[in-house]
Amino acid sequence: MKIDILTLFPEMFAPLQASIVGRAQKEGKICINIVNIRDYTQDKHRKCDDYPFGGGAGMVMTAQPIGSAIEALDPDHRARRIYLSPKGEVFRQQKVFELLEWEHLILLCGHYEGVDQRAIDLFIDEELSIGDYVLTGGELPAMVVADCVARYVEGVISTSSLVQESFSENALEYPQYTRPVVYRGLEVPEVLRNGNHAAIDRWRREQSRLLTREKRPDLLDEEDRR
Repeated sequence: MKIDILTLFPEMFAPLQASIVGRAQKEGKICINIVNIRDYTQDKHRKCDDYPFGGGAGMVMTAQPIGSAIEALDPDHRARRIYLSPKGEVFRQQKVFELLEWEHLILLCGHYEGVDQRAIDLFIDEELSIGDYVLTGGELPAMVVADCVARYVEGVISTSSLVQESFSENALEYPQYTRPVVYRGLEVPEVLRNGNHAAIDRWRREQSRLLTREKRPDLLDEEDRR
């Protein structure tokens, strides 16, 4: 899979070169390409923003460099083009699986007071938000989406590690423990140390249900909430 990220601040994406996602890129399992929108502006000063029509505080990203960048990266419109915006659909686990069906994603990072609506109308397929709050720009949301999608690309993470994690079955993951057995008076549950894998599986499923009911009941249907 290829993910192009369009931004005015490419230096913000250094974290994507580290850890699991960074290793996956080095091994050629996924390609994440950071694109500087300024490289596509026709303004001699590399300007990509201007004052909004109608007045108001702040600046708005102009349509031309965004449109030119997207057309250069995806001339036949085969990619899924996404604008990271607080006005978009809230990004959830199911959306990750939908995006995995695409071989090419383009993520547009807004900044300042947003993006000229014509760039969205002409070049964007959908808008996504990572939550009901406002950030200084779309760079952090783009990293969130890229990380979430990348870890499900074949070979990036072992399949067994993905099976029982949080949200995989509309439930939170069970508690995890490691050595030592006792830490500051708190002991690892006996069931996890007895080697009975059937009992361990039952305990994990039950803990998952309890945690989900306590912390995220909205993930459960009405019968499971009781």
